[in-house]
Amino acid sequence: MAGHSKWANIQHRKGRQDAKRSKMFSKLSKEITIAAKMGAPDPEFNPRLRLAIQAAKAQSMPKDNIDRAIKKSTNADEASFEEIRYEGFGPAGIGVIVEALTDNRNRAASEIRSIFTKSGGNLGETGAVSFMFDRVGLIQYPADAASEDSIMEAAIEGGADDVVSSSDDHEVYCAADQLAEVARNLEKILGEPQTARLIWRPQNEIEVSGDKVESVIKLMNTLDDCDDVQNVYANFDISDEEMERLAG
Repeated sequence: MAGHSKWANIQHRKGRQDAKRSKMFSKLSKEITIAAKMGAPDPEFNPRLRLAIQAAKAQSMPKDNIDRAIKKSTNADEASFEEIRYEGFGPAGIGVIVEALTDNRNRAASEIRSIFTKSGGNLGETGAVSFMFDRVGLIQYPADAASEDSIMEAAIEGGADDVVSSSDDHEVYCAADQLAEVARNLEKILGEPQTARLIWRPQNEIEVSGDKVESVIKLMNTLDDCDDVQNVYANFDISDEEMERLAG
């Protein structure tokens, strides 16, 4: 089980999606507000906002919540958020990239540094980890959206670079600057995706086993629980056997 996009599956298996629904909506709303503030409030003319709304809809976020988040972007009294990327190392030497949206840089840095330290890891300088990842676009469809061959054909036609299919879903990868275009092309063929977003995709993965598995999962969960954290990416790989052992 790879650490980059499969992290959502770990959350689902541990029942975190329902338990953290409110926090998830808060993070989605924050991204919508920032996207609308940085560009046009109309998703037709703002690719980032369109993708943010698409991600919110994929999580069944109510339309009223989405509309409120867009309106917040025009509110002069609304807190100003800053986008910051943190990079560090976790248990078993895994590389971790944390994307934050915060209205208090000092608070965010302090909390994230503390989380790494308590996990037995350490926060590094910008660039310490990201060179081991590629910045790419990820478009996901459920496994039953189409056959592997149909997804591959649509991906090639739509301008994508790679497809990874599993029993859970189809993951379509493309160049970061082509995400909005490729997502739109695929939508014409396959319908609206589960999600379409920019991610950090690890070039290679570190296999984690034994006692380190629980430490890695704890680090990822704790980072995800941090209000300032939007996204977490890591280059770990955990076997299904290890996950079953942990769940048992």
